[in-house]
Amino acid sequence: MVTTEKIPTVSYGSAALSDCVFVAEFESCRYPKDQFRHADHIRLAWIYLRENDYAIAEDRMRRSIRSFAQNAGAGQKYHETMTVAWMLLVRIASHLSARISSFEEFAQAHSLLLNKDAILEFYSPERLKSDSARSSWIEPDLKSLPTV
Repeated sequence: MVTTEKIPTVSYGSAALSDCVFVAEFESCRYPKDQFRHADHIRLAWIYLRENDYAIAEDRMRRSIRSFAQNAGAGQKYHETMTVAWMLLVRIASHLSARISSFEEFAQAHSLLLNKDAILEFYSPERLKSDSARSSWIEPDLKSLPTV
């Protein structure tokens, strides 16, 4: 049976911007810091992964988030393990839905990624709160991250 029920739209700060404008605003630190939410992190990762191979996308994400955080006076908030773990999760989801061409569709297909607590399936809160997890990549302690 085919359903005509509409899936609710995803709410995120950058929704009104095209991918290109969002990236340009974010990378130039002109994007409003109070509008950069978890879903915007996921969108940025998705865009970078669509435009680049994984290594380049991950490096670009690191540099962009660090720069944005420093510009917002919150450089200490950068978290290496969270950045890499979310990039890996978005990479898997992107691989599973390579034909999806908009973030709105991607977010609807992979709505679990929009739950910032989903990372706790893989990491204990104690591990994520550690200084070493903040400053460098730490493997999960609860469950391995999926791979491509």
